[in-house]
Amino acid sequence: MEQKINCAEACINGCVLGDKCPNVEFKEATAKFVKETSLDEMLQIAEERLRKKITEPPKWVFPEDP
Repeated sequence: MEQKINCAEACINGCVLGDKCPNVEFKEATAKFVKETSLDEMLQIAEERLRKKITEPPKWVFPEDP
């Protein structure tokens, strides 16, 4: 039986499901990215994303009518 948990809350200090984690492929991809990408590259990626977010026009969200 597959367990359903909110990983964003339950796994703050590390994966609680271990090998039974439904997001194993993401964990492996993340480990590969961290291993193969220099800190300078990661900082550059973060800076580019922040710059893109800052320069985007605002997105208006209207609540739905009741």
